[in-house]
Amino acid sequence: MLRFMPVGDSMTIGSAGEHTWRYRLWRHLSEADDGPFTFVGPREELYDKTTDAPTSSAYAEPGFPRAHLAGWGEGWLHMAPLIGEAVREHRADVLLVSLGLIDLGFYTNAEQTAENVRAFVAAAREARPRIRMVLLPVIPNIRALTDAPFAEQVDRFNVLLAKAVADLDEPRSPILLASPPESYDIDADTYDGTHPNASGEHRIAGAFAGAMWEAWGFGQAYAAGTS
Repeated sequence: MLRFMPVGDSMTIGSAGEHTWRYRLWRHLSEADDGPFTFVGPREELYDKTTDAPTSSAYAEPGFPRAHLAGWGEGWLHMAPLIGEAVREHRADVLLVSLGLIDLGFYTNAEQTAENVRAFVAAAREARPRIRMVLLPVIPNIRALTDAPFAEQVDRFNVLLAKAVADLDEPRSPILLASPPESYDIDADTYDGTHPNASGEHRIAGAFAGAMWEAWGFGQAYAAGTS
């Protein structure tokens, strides 16, 4: 069985009442005939805004493998020290990673964040040398519209992320740089300028699905209308 581990920040963990892009991707991959698969990770909860903690199990559709390694307010800085143990314990085969916005917004600059990407990759490979990874560029949020230095850091990091993928990709442990979600619009695809609504969830899921379909022939082309 192929074991995917979603890794991310608030856009990946999602909050109470949401489907999450993880669910959208699971539904999509379930329709392809590529053999059994599941999602793995040390966490299952959604973020609960009323308790300000990841304590909710109130998925809009709970009937899917909900495991992940994602956290509200967590970035590459936080996940790099955790990924080795998580990969080793849960025997992940493919990491689906969406991180960076929180790093650049609060913790590290583009160069420092890119170094944490490299530390993350090294730790994952130490735990499982043949692991595969799909990395999503940072999607600029509403802050980037009014904060020019922040927008520049996002652009700079995405360049450095592409360079890291080019440098670190290897045949036994391939790394894909997913394309940014197609036609992503923070007005139409988020509910607050950052976090995805239903259409945004589909677009993020489509970015991961498209990368794996185009590079590895896994799954199929993503249909935006997938429920």
